[in-house]
Amino acid sequence: MARIAFHLKIADGEREAYREAHENVPEWLEEAYLESDAGLETYSVFEADGHVFGFLELEDPDALQEVMENSDAQARWAEEMEGITVDEDGDQWMDEVYRMI
Repeated sequence: MARIAFHLKIADGEREAYREAHENVPEWLEEAYLESDAGLETYSVFEADGHVFGFLELEDPDALQEVMENSDAQARWAEEMEGITVDEDGDQWMDEVYRMI
């Protein structure tokens, strides 16, 4: 099981829009992730003061990357989120450096 995290920033003044969008994540987006071959078990998103931290547990990160890069659902979601998030470094996944079981 792979464990992946990411960080991104919310654009100034868009915190409420970001939170509202995630209160109503469209089924078509969730289906794209869940019906992929990634074996997604956990996908959590946390936010504080305009900083977003995401955490995933999945079987195949490459399959998830395929959905993120090539699915119509992800492209549509990116359009909806345009101007709400800030793309500073691209969507870089973070390395796990410590885990206590």
